[in-house]
Amino acid sequence: MWLTYQQGTRTALDAAAQQMRLLSAHAIERYRSTFGTGYSAIALTSANEAFLREPPADMEVKVGFLSTALSASPDIDGMYVGYPSGAFVHAVNISNSPAWKKALSAPQGAVLAARTIEGVGPSRQSKWRFYDANETLISERVLGDASYDPRTRPWYKAASRSGGPAAVGPYVMATTGVLGLTIAMPMERDQKIVVGADVVLETISRLLSREAVSAHSVGYVFDDRKRLIVHSDAAKMARVLASLEPGDSTDVKIDDPVLDAVQKILESPSYRAGEALHFTVGGEPYLAEMATTGNSELLKGNTVVIAAPVSDFTKPSIDLLRKALAIAGALLAIGIILSVLVARLVSRSLSVLTSDAEQIGNLDLRDQGKLHSHVAEINTLASALSAARRAIGTFALYMPRELVRRIVASGQAVAGSAVRQEITVLFTDIRDFTTISESRTPEEVVALLSTYFELMNGIVERHGGVIVQYLGDSIYAMWNAPDPDPDHVDNACRCTLTLKAGIDALNEGNRMAGLPQLITRFGLHTGVAVVGSVGAMSRRQYTAMGDTVNVASRLEGLNKEFGTSILASRAVRERADRGFCFRPLGLAQAKGRHEQIDVFELIGATSASEVTTGTGASAQHVLGW
Repeated sequence: MWLTYQQGTRTALDAAAQQMRLLSAHAIERYRSTFGTGYSAIALTSANEAFLREPPADMEVKVGFLSTALSASPDIDGMYVGYPSGAFVHAVNISNSPAWKKALSAPQGAVLAARTIEGVGPSRQSKWRFYDANETLISERVLGDASYDPRTRPWYKAASRSGGPAAVGPYVMATTGVLGLTIAMPMERDQKIVVGADVVLETISRLLSREAVSAHSVGYVFDDRKRLIVHSDAAKMARVLASLEPGDSTDVKIDDPVLDAVQKILESPSYRAGEALHFTVGGEPYLAEMATTGNSELLKGNTVVIAAPVSDFTKPSIDLLRKALAIAGALLAIGIILSVLVARLVSRSLSVLTSDAEQIGNLDLRDQGKLHSHVAEINTLASALSAARRAIGTFALYMPRELVRRIVASGQAVAGSAVRQEITVLFTDIRDFTTISESRTPEEVVALLSTYFELMNGIVERHGGVIVQYLGDSIYAMWNAPDPDPDHVDNACRCTLTLKAGIDALNEGNRMAGLPQLITRFGLHTGVAVVGSVGAMSRRQYTAMGDTVNVASRLEGLNKEFGTSILASRAVRERADRGFCFRPLGLAQAKGRHEQIDVFELIGATSASEVTTGTGASAQHVLGW
């Protein structure tokens, strides 16, 4: 847009300069034409022998010739002939000049008025004759004043001295008050008889005003002394006329800053006619073109100047630029609004997808509903996440979800990153489950175990533990891994009592429903084990290995010998809070172990370590041994 504006401005200024040159050339041509018409008229008159004789001789011939010459050009105000005796003939076309008609009080129907000064000495007489369109005399008026003497006039003297054509003026003509100049030349056969014509120059002012190149352009004409003689503004032209008396050479004083700047340029030694000029008036840049009428004796090198503010020509380009900028700004604003709306639409969808992805990362596989977007890529991503949720949800059924979540959170998902640490391990087993399975269909067994494991899993997770593995009808759980838990022994004990209470409540429901009771035995032990992700790169398992795990498993099996439900090791007894009640059972020989195990039965908790079932009901408090 800026380049277009620059190009448009240059083109407009070039076109303006060309138009100014054409107008100034037209004004010069008009100036020359006006001057040429007057020159042709006096040249023809100077060759007419009828004018060699003083009036009143051959008046009909004189009037007819002058009438033809005046009607040929509206720019000729009047024609006259001055004689060495003081005789004078003057003709004006009053049909073209309301000023003359008014000044002479011409009769009705008069077209031409001819004035003669006849005789010599006291007998000199001035007379006006009025003729109609057919050159018929319709009125005659004798004037008392015959003091006008052509021999004293500048035009007569100039032509007499030069012996050829001469120009006088420009000046304001006395009778009509219009601007003009006089062209005069001697008769061919008598150099003492001088023919003259008054040429009107106000048409140049009207031409410059009528054919202005722009709304604020101005036109001037200066004479050979750089004096203003024509102004395109009618009001200022009146000031020019008011300051120019006939033959006066006083400089014109007009309130026109552009005129002042132009005159300074004309007076500058670097000024060259025909060049485009650039100047500033009141901070406003202007463009001007100057042309001269030539340096002949008659035309005297008058200068025509056309000037206009640059803004007259650049305004369309500026307006176009402003409109283009406004449109571009509006489109940009609309674009920004649409971009924000689209961005918000996309970002809202992406936020939902991000939240969805975070939930999947946290193994929260609840369905968030179908996301629909107008952006195809968003829909594709939403479909991919939905497929990922379904796939992960399916696989999550086959692994401890909370264990996976905690492993990822703790950063222990790399195979071979197992470390030694203290843990508390719980093993469970259902008494006579083989017998139960034999008396039930596989579907009933699966349904029974599913309810059982759902209860067990929820209670273990609420107490900060993780189920490492389901071993048939058994559960392998641990605490203090993968998340550290400083109260892992107490939490494990509390969880075991809650499991016992929850299973008792479950069995009560099974008994009433005619289902088998799932009597569960528990083994608790705490100690150091190797914990972490172990296995192949393509298949791994998070587990704990070592004697601590084996002892917990053996304690669960010893419940058969002691007829108990919950057995714990001395390590658990010593690390557990005093709110838990343990009954010592002595040393026992576990299968596969050389060393005996000091066995304790966990039989309850005080009110400080209240245990609840999975349904929130309080368990039985066991106080004492």
